[in-house]
Amino acid sequence: SGVFVRNPALVDPETKALIDEYRAAVAPIANRIVGTISADITRTNNPTGESPLGDVIADAQLAYTQSSGAVIAFMNPGGIRADLSYTNSPGGEAPGQVTYGEAFTVQPFNNLVTTQTFTGAQIKAVLEQQFRPTSTLILQVSAGFTYDYNATLPIGSKVSNIRLGGVPLDPAASYRVTTNDFLANGGDGFPSLTAGTNRVYAPGFDVDALAAYLATGPIAPGPANRITKVG
Repeated sequence: SGVFVRNPALVDPETKALIDEYRAAVAPIANRIVGTISADITRTNNPTGESPLGDVIADAQLAYTQSSGAVIAFMNPGGIRADLSYTNSPGGEAPGQVTYGEAFTVQPFNNLVTTQTFTGAQIKAVLEQQFRPTSTLILQVSAGFTYDYNATLPIGSKVSNIRLGGVPLDPAASYRVTTNDFLANGGDGFPSLTAGTNRVYAPGFDVDALAAYLATGPIAPGPANRITKVG
């Protein structure tokens, strides 16, 4: 074994010139300040599987789609690819300022922001699909949406006390729910999210929803207190 060291003599000068030209061209876009944060916002999960940045992204997608009637947003944690750092300044910006490039590093997949209608019972089915025979994947949830789970109970009956704005979710009522289109198409093992109706796509991509939310800042780290593990 050994350490690989790139030999500068093997770098094609024309290729390097093209890359340097591209970097210079995109720098004004990448370094454009889109908003502010008040502290580091990390994607590190707490013991329930919730993260401060997961909360913020879910809140951003909810805010971005309230005109489509959205009242709940879910975000898959695997789609959150980096933390937001208060002091990181790749474009020379002041502490707390966030560039488009930083936001894109967090959400680099250009997913569409998708809103669909589900019943309360269908939403519970989605939450139950977080718990698999050999793994658990906890969706990040928007403000006002809370629930409990008991990991010791059988698969399919772990989730309880689902509430929206403090009011128990009605299994028969309809709710507008926002996710990215990867989840809406059943990604990450959530086939129940394909059952939504009246699908609407918001303009732009998920990174645009995050950027728009950061513009209302300074945004604080999410409280990571929306999901409660009771067993």
